Amino acid sequence: MTTTDRAGKRAALILNPIKNTGADAREIVERVSSEEGWEAPLVLETTVEDPGHGQAQEALRAGVEVVIAAGGDGTVRCVAEELSGTGTAMALVPLGTGNLLARNLDIAVDNPEEAVDTAFHGTERRIDVVHVTVDRAQKAHVFLVMAGLGYDAAIMSDTRDDLKDKVGWLAYVDAGIRNLPGKPARTTITIDGGRPFDRRLRSVMGGNCGKIMGGLEIFPGAKIDDGLLDLMTVAPRGRFGWLNVAGKLFAKGKGKDPSLEYYQCSRAEVQLHEPLEVQLDGDPLGKATHMSFEMKPESLRLRMPYGRKDPAILSNPLP
Repeated sequence: MTTTDRAGKRAALILNPIKNTGADAREIVERVSSEEGWEAPLVLETTVEDPGHGQAQEALRAGVEVVIAAGGDGTVRCVAEELSGTGTAMALVPLGTGNLLARNLDIAVDNPEEAVDTAFHGTERRIDVVHVTVDRAQKAHVFLVMAGLGYDAAIMSDTRDDLKDKVGWLAYVDAGIRNLPGKPARTTITIDGGRPFDRRLRSVMGGNCGKIMGGLEIFPGAKIDDGLLDLMTVAPRGRFGWLNVAGKLFAKGKGKDPSLEYYQCSRAEVQLHEPLEVQLDGDPLGKATHMSFEMKPESLRLRMPYGRKDPAILSNPLP
């Protein structure tokens, strides 16, 4: 959508101040707000103690038109957790290493000016959000792209920050190689309340959309507004187990190799017999033995580039 009546409107910018281009994002949002006739933006910086939750709550109390999350995937996820279900629109200015949601939606990851333009003038869509409960905690978290237990989470927790600063997303490749050795874990999975089934797995991942760094699509056909959770199990076996996994990934899930299996559902429950690492949109959360997923369809209003019509991401064409 495009906005015509802008008088009296205000944006909130939730900014991770440790990101190198954070100052530029603030300057751009302040300038564009002035140019559009909006009030001066509400600028809130994240902290180590509060990576975005409290700031998003403050933005909601202020009644802003749109909340712009300027930071990495962690900042985006924390802000989305508070905005989901509220009806207040969210926008992104990607400043991190992965920027997974932005990459899936073609929001500029290396051009803050273009990303801010999308925040003010982009098409607004409702996207799905997945709620996750870890070790049966009372409070659920959310993710927008993917979450998992096991190998994928071990990569996120073992990625070196100094290497990310030097080589960007290739630092995850380094962590992936270092974590290839390991034993499969006994796992029980329940899908949509059905009969539980057992597997010996290195990883279980839930996906809301398909792409990760490098453009690799690990959830083929996943759409961010189809109301479905995509679940993937990873079980390399034998000498060439990881080669089989890689082959099926690059074949976009085709074939019958049990090293990589896919399911679609609204709810899923994963029970482990030993604790493994957990991650949500790249944020490591420590170890756990239980994880439940619940899809919340179209619960977050998000601004994306005007005219975005990629069928690999969206179920319905844009107006």
